[in-house]
Amino acid sequence: MEPEAILIDLDGVLYTGDTPVPGAREAIGYLVEHGYPYRVVSNTTRSSRPTIASRLASLGFAIPASFIFTPAMAAAAAMTAAGRTRAALLATRDVAGELVAAGIQECDTGVQYVVVGDAGDLLTYASLNGAFRHLLDGADLIALEKDRSWMGADGMMLSAGPFVTALEYASGKTARVMGKPSPDFFALALASLGVQPGQAVMIGDDVVTDVGGAISCGLSGILVRTGKFGEDALRSARVAPTAILSSIADLPEYLESGVPGK
Repeated sequence: MEPEAILIDLDGVLYTGDTPVPGAREAIGYLVEHGYPYRVVSNTTRSSRPTIASRLASLGFAIPASFIFTPAMAAAAAMTAAGRTRAALLATRDVAGELVAAGIQECDTGVQYVVVGDAGDLLTYASLNGAFRHLLDGADLIALEKDRSWMGADGMMLSAGPFVTALEYASGKTARVMGKPSPDFFALALASLGVQPGQAVMIGDDVVTDVGGAISCGLSGILVRTGKFGEDALRSARVAPTAILSSIADLPEYLESGVPGK
């Protein structure tokens, strides 16, 4: 069935490091030209939406910030809905600023949530130990994402997942995950498009987080052989992708033919 809406991952799908995936810009242009509604849904938690949109523009992608969905958006919505907005933010200053702009109070006392994102070198022993103490004092744990790794410009990089798992192990608490594969995250993106899960497809380079998460939520899932794609991960995956493409450059042909990828 031809999808009525398309969700697209960023890192490893549209670009790797500072290099656009060949044909990716043309694929986005095809979607716009042929009227396919789409959103970019990323577990990137180092940058705010305006920063992501600016970087995409520098790489030749004309994707507005309103088309970008990040875990920080989902976290702010969840905390606001719960009426608990006092948080310790283990995130980059860019992402922390976006959360504060959305009404979250960054604080060191009376902390109701510890929010963990991919903060790179800011994830020090001191910051993690401080977060651990807040959890012992009653704060709940929110993971903006729980990916193990991502493909950087010079190779694989640790993501937020290992640090979230360390805090879970130490505190005995279970994190609420806001990014993919969280059903809430997919639902937020689909709601902006006005479609149901069965009408949409997710395109990603992670067979577990992107494809498996999407399929478990009722979407179709297309895996691309770029970014952090690995044959071993594909063979061990519990869920088979709806289709496998060499890269997003093959998306126009896939949409036109409807033939599952090889």
